[in-house]
Amino acid sequence: MSAQWDLAVIGAGPAGMTAAMTAARLGLKVGLLDEQPRPGGQIYRNPAQPTPEVLEALGEDYAHGMKLIERFRAADIDYRPGATVWDVTADGEIAFLRDGVAGEIRARHVLLATGAIERPVPVPGWTLPGAMTVGAAQILLKTGGYVPDHPAVLVGGGPLLYLVAWQYLKAGAQIGAILETVPRSNLWSALPHAPGMLRQGRLLAKGRRWLRDLRAARVRRIRGVTDVRIEGDGAAEAVSFQARGRRQTIQTPLVLLHEGVIPNTHVSLALGLEHGWNDVQQWWQPRLDEWGRADKTGFSVAGDGAGIWGAEAAEHLGLLAAHGAAMALGGDSLDQTGVAEARTALNAAAGARAFLDRFYRPARSQRVPAADDTIACRCEEVTAGQVRHAARLGALGLTQAKAYTRCGMGPCQGRLCAPTVSALIAETRGLDDADVPAYRPRPPFKPVTLGALAAPAFRAKAG
Repeated sequence: MSAQWDLAVIGAGPAGMTAAMTAARLGLKVGLLDEQPRPGGQIYRNPAQPTPEVLEALGEDYAHGMKLIERFRAADIDYRPGATVWDVTADGEIAFLRDGVAGEIRARHVLLATGAIERPVPVPGWTLPGAMTVGAAQILLKTGGYVPDHPAVLVGGGPLLYLVAWQYLKAGAQIGAILETVPRSNLWSALPHAPGMLRQGRLLAKGRRWLRDLRAARVRRIRGVTDVRIEGDGAAEAVSFQARGRRQTIQTPLVLLHEGVIPNTHVSLALGLEHGWNDVQQWWQPRLDEWGRADKTGFSVAGDGAGIWGAEAAEHLGLLAAHGAAMALGGDSLDQTGVAEARTALNAAAGARAFLDRFYRPARSQRVPAADDTIACRCEEVTAGQVRHAARLGALGLTQAKAYTRCGMGPCQGRLCAPTVSALIAETRGLDDADVPAYRPRPPFKPVTLGALAAPAFRAKAG
């Protein structure tokens, strides 16, 4: 198959949109495939017609995202929403499913802008109805303006925890409490990076506003929380925890969990791109050059899929990755001013990121379930005890654990369970996290129907 695009971008978040627009300005023929019906990614996920109330609750950053989307829609890009990518080959062939119909396209260069996913929080009861992630709650707010009619309890740590609590307040929801699981010792490892954080005045101002409004609303914040358990008979009814030297319980039908986000490396791992362990963010990320290019020719990664930087930095990374792709295809980096500005902004953001990553580094007890009956793999309902047993039997990595327990063989293909299973194996065998090999996902990356695979184009290819 001859190349139909110079550059294929997968993902329409801030990195993907910026990369596509930049590459188009550089003269490349650009296409973008995205699973969502509208551009914006998770951070700027938006309804077709957002109401003024929802826009006000989501804040000024979301308004910036809407302007970015407007520019993207006006650009000369072959944009294909609702396209679920389920295979990418080493020579740039991309298979996708759109409106139930299988399609295939080839690009000279592929840029992955697949963003981040929330880190799983495998506490007892986390699979009960009424327990969900903070990110999922935010999606419901963004796409449908949904707010709970009962006070929600937010549990965990990280900027998104406080942002969503603040957005809930602005949307008229009640917050039962914020239970902070950040270890007190994190402050000491973060303090050397405080100067970089203090230079980010706008970022600090946002955080102060969130906390000020939460205090004004008399939202309870309980620090030093450990041993979180969600209790209920068939659904969440309460959350219990240890804090201030005693066991406490808060009655609530809605518990929102969050322990930060990690790079979505599913496709980059499947392609066999070189990855390295980030001990601060506690997950794998692709090894890239200064232009976002991977070790395999023809592939780049930008945005949070390359390492957690945040939405604003993702735009700069997307711009640099577009220039890198253009140079890899034989062109030049034409917008020297834009490149210099992007690098300056990223250098400034790196200081704040170093502080945030260390301060909100989740406690190991929040990543590794202590109770053997806690579910580790939701798709296959594999418990922590079963994973530990597999590790004692000899499973050294995620692929071997899959053979013993089926963890990672469900619809999510390990997206949700991999961090938990990896940490359980490391704990059981006395290994460092970096010594437990990651999953090597195989296509199809997402569920695809047999009917789509039986389409004439794919039958001919298989034959």
